[in-house]
Amino acid sequence: MHKIIRPAFLTCLPDPSCSVQVCVAGHQGSLEMKDFFQKRPLQTIFIYKSCLFSFSIIGAVRTGCFMLYMLRNSGFKQSVCDQSFYYGPISKFWACAFVLSKAPELGDTMFIVLRKQRLIFLHWYHHITVLVYSWYSYKDQVAGGGWFMTMNYTVHALMYSYYTARAAGVRVPKPCAIIITSSQIAQMAMGLAVSALVYQWMQDGDCHSYIDNIVWASLMYLSYLLLFSSFFYQSYMKGSKQATSIKND
Repeated sequence: MHKIIRPAFLTCLPDPSCSVQVCVAGHQGSLEMKDFFQKRPLQTIFIYKSCLFSFSIIGAVRTGCFMLYMLRNSGFKQSVCDQSFYYGPISKFWACAFVLSKAPELGDTMFIVLRKQRLIFLHWYHHITVLVYSWYSYKDQVAGGGWFMTMNYTVHALMYSYYTARAAGVRVPKPCAIIITSSQIAQMAMGLAVSALVYQWMQDGDCHSYIDNIVWASLMYLSYLLLFSSFFYQSYMKGSKQATSIKND
């Protein structure tokens, strides 16, 4: 799978016509999903969330085991700089699957639109930029990818477990949502730290990456950190302060 997909990325990404074909195929798929969704909305959402939850938790376990092995046997620096994550016997499959999964994850945005719910900037901006950055970084096999993917798998395992429970009609306590958003903020802070370390170690010739990739990764993670922090404040702190103020009055 890895041997087929990566050459396809190298061939396809620089070709505009290929991107058009991907968009057309995606549009046709979205029309078919829309028709199914209109007939069975709740069942569709539950199945979709369940699939992403199962995929994320397995991916988190498999990539997490690899990263723990690297940390234990080679140290933190090697776990960041080593490229074996992209071609290891097991990790290469989950690296490839991670990149491909960014397309179906756009279904989250589509369901919000179909249900005529409010689509916030953070939601669609996060999904689109992760997709683009993941695809372009995968073809270059840049350093730090193991950390980026493992963190994303882990946070998504938490996030989609929450969404799956909600889709099943389970009333999930608010602290669970707070924990998930906190983990997302921690992920973005760690992403910034790893990007900085890749830049530093690249100067020593120990990490394989490119300046433009590091710049885009840093800007992306910084924007996520600010947006998720703002979301946390607006959702969990501002409302509580207002409620406390009203109660005291």
